[in-house]
Amino acid sequence: MLLPSLFVESYMSDIKKLLTQNRQWAAGVQERDPDFFERLSHQQNPDYLWIGCSDSRVPANQIIDLPPGEVFVHRNVANLLYHNDMNALSVVQYAVDVLQVEHIMVVGHYGCGGVRAAVTGGDNGMIDYWLHSVRELYSVNREALKDLSLDDKVDRMCELNVRAQVANLCRTKVVQRAWQRGQPLSVHGWVYGLSDGCVTDLECTVSQLDDASHIHRFDPVPPQTGE
Repeated sequence: MLLPSLFVESYMSDIKKLLTQNRQWAAGVQERDPDFFERLSHQQNPDYLWIGCSDSRVPANQIIDLPPGEVFVHRNVANLLYHNDMNALSVVQYAVDVLQVEHIMVVGHYGCGGVRAAVTGGDNGMIDYWLHSVRELYSVNREALKDLSLDDKVDRMCELNVRAQVANLCRTKVVQRAWQRGQPLSVHGWVYGLSDGCVTDLECTVSQLDDASHIHRFDPVPPQTGE
């Protein structure tokens, strides 16, 4: 079926606007700092990995006021870390082993639509498979949250979900082996407030193997010796 010509023209106009804005932005950056893109193209040396939600209202660099090149970013719906998610695990491994970031921030946000969908239930399509762990987390905490309003339940679940993902991240081989070899690395749990732009530190930072769950620890790899 052919799209109406007016729709196509409007669509192309929107895209052209974005391209025009890109040129204006690039020109403005170069005017303020002529060597910015030259420097940026030759190095990537961030100290931070941001694992956040895909929500368009939560831009990682802007929230912590850092320029491009300073934050390595991975985002998905409800800022989840699954141990079979090769995308997320590849990002974590590259950030930790190659870039050697010193801080990983797992960042949720209050009012998260993914968390709300997990709390309220119903049929939301494919996203329900992705949000299964959040629903499980809500089931475990349902009794403790029963007296809260829906909005407060969602916000509390956003915090609990971040804490759970911090724990998940600390159970990965990548993070644990970094600690085993003495690499400085801290995993933090934050929640961003859409209403005020401020980040709340949930104070669940883990910075060494001794602070991680004992049951999920991997044994150190023994050194290989020649015969």
